[in-house]
Amino acid sequence: MVSGLVINDVTLRDGMHALAHQYSVDQMREIARKLDEAGIPIIEVTHGDGLSGSSFNYGFPAHSDLEYIRAVKEAVTNAKIAALLLPGIGTIEEMKEAREAGVDTIRVATHCTEADIAAQHIATAREMGFDTVGFLMMSHMIPTAELVKQAKLMESYGAHCVYITDSAGALLMDETRERVQAFKNELGCQIGFHNHNNLGLGVANSVIAVQEGVDRVDASLAGMGAGAGNCALEVLVAVLQRMGVETGVELYPLIDGADNIVRPLQQRPVQTDGNALMLGYAGVYSSFLLHTERASKKFGVDSRDILVELGRRKMVGGQEDMIVDVALDLAGREDSL
Repeated sequence: MVSGLVINDVTLRDGMHALAHQYSVDQMREIARKLDEAGIPIIEVTHGDGLSGSSFNYGFPAHSDLEYIRAVKEAVTNAKIAALLLPGIGTIEEMKEAREAGVDTIRVATHCTEADIAAQHIATAREMGFDTVGFLMMSHMIPTAELVKQAKLMESYGAHCVYITDSAGALLMDETRERVQAFKNELGCQIGFHNHNNLGLGVANSVIAVQEGVDRVDASLAGMGAGAGNCALEVLVAVLQRMGVETGVELYPLIDGADNIVRPLQQRPVQTDGNALMLGYAGVYSSFLLHTERASKKFGVDSRDILVELGRRKMVGGQEDMIVDVALDLAGREDSL
């Protein structure tokens, strides 16, 4: 288990969503080297939807998870490697293979009301010697007291750290503060925070989380990630340094990596544009963005209307197939008018 404020980079995992999972192995190596040069302690590497996320529903990557993991492991000198796993998508056997390939930290992610499905995965990861993390996705969707109950389950299974995961970038600043304070008061394990910039609050919410005492915080170069992206790593580090918060991370390599490596890869600018804003406004899973834009174009329906309807129906990660259903429903309504 790591200690002190730890910045966990997600450029090579959440950033997969922004490229429809098409990083090349060489691109991963180049980014990982720059992160390692900057002193980032943990670099997460997998398909955007975690180990074994390659599928028709989520998208097919350019390479396998193990190819990516091995490449990044070879490229770094000091950084530890993390992988994401969603029970029901990734298996314990794949977790073991990731361990053999060089993964040090496993982050077991569930919807915020379904921590119980992670019991076996978290317990096994702990037994295998992983730095074991629980990841409560879409944490804006339930009251703080209920979120704490779910976090306690993950802690009881053996998680070293449990994350408040703002998958939709929908949390307001007071909501972030309330959740972090509650976790600090109620949990004995470490606490982490992961968010998206859909409402333009990526850095602000992450700073609040740090001020309130989280042990780990996620960020990515140039905000590379689903929706409007994650908290921008280079901006977060700059702000924390201005605040006098010790991160152990060098700023200049992060700026160079963001400007010279990551931004040139972006096929669609990672920014809080109209559709990304609607993700946070409607409380919709950030990785739905590209799927929604494709459905909007195919069926001639305003993407904003699709996102609002997805939010109304409380769709969550794993229900990407419903985006097409919603678009068809909306197209049918318009045809009947």
